[in-house]
Amino acid sequence: MILKRNSGLLLHITSLPGQYGCGTLGREAAAFIDFLAASGQSYWQVLPLGPVCPHWHFSPYSSPSAFAGNELLIDPEKMHARGWIDAEELRASEDGRLHDFADLEKTASQKAILLKKAAQSFSLRQKADEKKEFECFCHDQRHWLDDYTLFRSLADHFNTFQWTVWPEDIARRQPDALGRWKQKLAESVFIRQFGQFEFFRQWQEMKKYANRRGVQIIGDIPFYVNFESADAWAHPEIFQLDQGSGLPLAVAGVPPDYFSQSGQRWGNPLYDWQDQQRNLKGPTMDWWTARISHLLQLVDRLRIDHFRGFETYWSIPTEESTAIKGSWRPGPGMAFFNALEDTLGTLPLIAEDLGEITPAVEALRERLELPGMKILQFAFDGKGNNPYLPHNFTSPNCLVYTGTHDNNTSNGWFYGQETSAQAKDYILDYMNVNHRDEFHWQFIRLAMQSIAGLAIFPVQDILGYGERFRMNTPGRSSGNWNWKLTPEALTPEIGQRLRQLTQLYNRLPIE
Repeated sequence: MILKRNSGLLLHITSLPGQYGCGTLGREAAAFIDFLAASGQSYWQVLPLGPVCPHWHFSPYSSPSAFAGNELLIDPEKMHARGWIDAEELRASEDGRLHDFADLEKTASQKAILLKKAAQSFSLRQKADEKKEFECFCHDQRHWLDDYTLFRSLADHFNTFQWTVWPEDIARRQPDALGRWKQKLAESVFIRQFGQFEFFRQWQEMKKYANRRGVQIIGDIPFYVNFESADAWAHPEIFQLDQGSGLPLAVAGVPPDYFSQSGQRWGNPLYDWQDQQRNLKGPTMDWWTARISHLLQLVDRLRIDHFRGFETYWSIPTEESTAIKGSWRPGPGMAFFNALEDTLGTLPLIAEDLGEITPAVEALRERLELPGMKILQFAFDGKGNNPYLPHNFTSPNCLVYTGTHDNNTSNGWFYGQETSAQAKDYILDYMNVNHRDEFHWQFIRLAMQSIAGLAIFPVQDILGYGERFRMNTPGRSSGNWNWKLTPEALTPEIGQRLRQLTQLYNRLPIE
């Protein structure tokens, strides 16, 4: 899937402005799509769309499901328009603050109350068209919906996502136990089903609007899933787990790198990819195929986080507290993608090929003709052969970013302590700029003028925001993921300036 020469913005849904705690799929999403279209942008890149929880500090990369949607993104106004909540309930859910950071814990609590009321109203009304729509959704999504809604209901009942400490019969999914608990927790299961039904209804409505305006959505698929998830509970056979305890034999992470001297110990269970004859295991492949097929119904392109895990992955002994003493193990490689394309056809994937990348990883990506990622903040180590320097780009089949959600904002990176005075001089010399004003626009220009097919910018960068407004600091467990726009931050003047650069470097969408 060769990229056309375009550009776009990176902004997660929760970071949209709005009066219901965090960004939603409502009018603020439509307004952002309008801004993208008016400023000549062809893409909106978002973070993973799965449910988030205070248990994992609301990280979109740590979710209790690889298939379910994030209920925090549901727009209350759209539920009010359907008659599922009244005006008083809508007002009660308003935050009204214009702060730069969302209170996600408070928002999650309020949204849970609202969804319960909406689900009860939906059930009591018994409108035939709504009932049919709901039943069709539950039937079409049953391959993951039944497991997810029961898992979340059980986690609420036992007050823990750690399913291995639940009673053994339900932890091991004995058929009698499954039937008994579904009946016992029927109300909770229904409310969860309703929340998913409404999320996917609103998402598809928003995506159709974006596509009509000429904006495509880039989604994000985390490579790993949590052990404390519906996926591990329902499909233990696809992971490397101890047969006796059911716990992981080893866990995922990455070795020491740019972000951390001790590496990152993510703690996710590792996939059981191959049998003793090195053939792909059917259950693992079936689950991955269903996962990618499901997500490609939601987005136009899909970025695979940690792409290198398909070639080799970092395996950390469970007892290790850091990632230092891990080891590389072979991934499923080309056989995985051959099997995937046999079922799904050619796929619009993007490879997140950052970190410690070997020639073998590059060869796999090139053989698949997948676009990789170039990060300008990684380019200026003083080495002229740095692959992230624009003059070293060898193909337009790549995406260039000023930074990603894991980086500092570009102004925070350049003006702060992260970049030495010598490096700052080098950066300005490289860009042929003799002043330090408006660094963010100079950096955006550098990306725009490169040969990369697609240039993507975090919204914080077109706004010139500093370090305080970065989305995530890898290795820091709390204080991430809660930045959001204030209303009117994206002015027509900023949009026009972005459009001028987009036009100058031939990145406007073809009419």
